[in-house]
Amino acid sequence: MKRIRITDLFTQKPIGEKVNVKGWVRTKRGNKQVAFIALNDGTTIKNIQIVVDLATADEEQMKLVTTGACLSVVGELVASQGGGQEIEIQCSEFEVYGTADPQTYPLQKKGHTMEYLREIAHLRPRTNTFGAVFRIRHNMAMAIHNFFHERGFFYFHTPLITASDCEGAGQMFQVTTMNLYDLKKDENGSIMYDNDFFGRQASLTVSGQLEAELAAMALGAVYTFGPTFRAENSNTPRHLAEFWMIEPEVAFNEIEDNMELAEDFIKYCVRWALDNCADDLQFLNDMFDKELLTRLRSVIDVEFKRLTYTEGISILEEAVANGKKFEFPIFWGADLAAEHERYLVEEYFKRPVILTDYPKEIKSFYMKQNDDGKTVRAMDILFPKIGEIIGGSQREENYEKLAQRANEMGVPEKDIWWYLDTRRFGTAPHSGFGLGFERLLLFVTGMSNIRDVIPFPRTPRNAEF
Repeated sequence: MKRIRITDLFTQKPIGEKVNVKGWVRTKRGNKQVAFIALNDGTTIKNIQIVVDLATADEEQMKLVTTGACLSVVGELVASQGGGQEIEIQCSEFEVYGTADPQTYPLQKKGHTMEYLREIAHLRPRTNTFGAVFRIRHNMAMAIHNFFHERGFFYFHTPLITASDCEGAGQMFQVTTMNLYDLKKDENGSIMYDNDFFGRQASLTVSGQLEAELAAMALGAVYTFGPTFRAENSNTPRHLAEFWMIEPEVAFNEIEDNMELAEDFIKYCVRWALDNCADDLQFLNDMFDKELLTRLRSVIDVEFKRLTYTEGISILEEAVANGKKFEFPIFWGADLAAEHERYLVEEYFKRPVILTDYPKEIKSFYMKQNDDGKTVRAMDILFPKIGEIIGGSQREENYEKLAQRANEMGVPEKDIWWYLDTRRFGTAPHSGFGLGFERLLLFVTGMSNIRDVIPFPRTPRNAEF
């Protein structure tokens, strides 16, 4: 008999029909006459209740039905007699595919801390919480692809192994096939890469932006969506060593176009979540963050506030003068901390903020310089509870200015000659931005730690699973 997914049972409700469901036992309860099994197959937050008449069931087989066991159930779908569920299955037969020893199965019916669940990340998708989070993660990926596809963007695959450091930050994971116990060095003590796989030093990428810019200068509008890596020793609830990035790049877009695209994009994603993940969001709202749904709706209902970095600094300095306490100092030229960003969003404007025109000293070499000589056409979108969720800019299209800025910031021309070439051959204004996928998921799910929105988090001293 063909299996029906539990989510389809709830949408189609074929009452009176014989159905076959397969899934994992969440709970089993009952009395001497009847057993009630809550079964979940991962397709929905909802469990289907299986009602087993113990007078006709095999007693030894019933002993195998414990929390975590995997079952195939055949029975009639009926309207539920009890409270708590609309429909249930009157079981006529079942098969136990896999047992779960109650003494050793870690996910018994009790509360578990997020820290403990990270230790058993191979099992945590079976919990209600992580089932919801990972279904939302899938839906957000679909929203991203749909948004760009509908607008004529091309999905462009940039390399994960690279010899250039896009950010100039130097916090990169090296990729090598050399024997680390016997590294050959030159007379200056520098490692020689001649015999390495690529014949030169190579690393995992921190961003696909530079390659995406090249594609935009040929295809018009592209986006990347893939894993990126940063060897940053940050043990915070907002940092991962391996995370996913979405990076659109658009030829002929200037900073205003870039801001509009970013605002439209993030509203589209949040609206998609509200339209397609209602049950999972309701669960997370009820269990973790009572303001989640209100906050999501508020983002799509308002226009984002746009202001310059200089105006933002003035507001923050005024707040300090009026007694507001910040952990980090605020002054023109400071790189804003999350607490500063959240003050502007949550307390001052009470809406998302797009901050523009940052000092060039705290931004990357590729950002277009303004005429004042002090600032660049950068833009960050700041969100409630998160702080910066999107960072982008109009890119510098002038060859001389870009080469000079790269040199000032210590980015060797020999590493980015191919990037500079696009400014020599048919240069044009262009813009783009980057969105950390897990930052978006933090906002959409209401989870408080970024390690809980990716299946297997990679953080300092942790590469389990």
